[in-house]
Amino acid sequence: MSEPTLLEVRDLRVSFGRRARLRAWAGKAPGEVVAVGGVSLTVAADEIVGLVGESGSGKTTVARTVVGLVRPDAGAVLLDGRPLGPVGRRTAAQQRAVQMVFQDPRSSLNPRMTVAAIIGEAWRAHPDAAPSGDRADALNRLLDDVGLDAGIARHRAGELSGGQCQRVSIARALAVEPRLLVCDEAVSALDVSVQAQILRLLVDLRRRRHLSMLFISHDLGVVHQIADRIAVMRRGVLVEEGPATDVLGDPQHEYTRSLLDAALELNTSHDDSAEATVSGS
Repeated sequence: MSEPTLLEVRDLRVSFGRRARLRAWAGKAPGEVVAVGGVSLTVAADEIVGLVGESGSGKTTVARTVVGLVRPDAGAVLLDGRPLGPVGRRTAAQQRAVQMVFQDPRSSLNPRMTVAAIIGEAWRAHPDAAPSGDRADALNRLLDDVGLDAGIARHRAGELSGGQCQRVSIARALAVEPRLLVCDEAVSALDVSVQAQILRLLVDLRRRRHLSMLFISHDLGVVHQIADRIAVMRRGVLVEEGPATDVLGDPQHEYTRSLLDAALELNTSHDDSAEATVSGS
């Protein structure tokens, strides 16, 4: 029995530039850029959907529209069948339900704030999600949930490694008990070994917390490690979608095949580098 749909994106259209909003329905108007040209996709409960495409394909615009940071020209974003507007027009429960993990963990955290203050800020912004008991204990449990020692709560974000920062970013999102995480290139700024650790963490969190995820990436090799289904995006539209095993095992679109070839070449390059390191040691 399939899981119920949590997130639905219906015929989403987003344009940027002069006259974009007025003319989106009529095609490309002078001076506008059509970032998303009619995208529809779903994310079921407890499902991870990978949205893949090159830089400029429109995938990040889809992600930012889902979390309410971009207002679409047309189409709809729904959670449990109910419309999600811009973030300022969402109910407190809707704002908590959909949280984003950004690409660069260092720039998404205030380097002067301690980890404790960063998590505390999330609880102040969403008081309904704040722990009713001892907040220090709640903070320690949250940090443990993302693989961080309790002592790191006293450290400023600027003192942490990239991988630690991304774990704090994930903890900040989890602090408000979301149902959907939107991960926008959440591992692309990290070393390959750290990428694998964060991907394993996300998969584990999905299982333990019954989370759904929309995972954005330019790398099919990365998405292969985490996604149940994959949607491939090119020039603002979806060109292929299906179970990860089908898309990766028998891609139907030429563009998907090119992305897969690029991922295979990258993996081969990493393997050759590792072998050279071992041989020279």
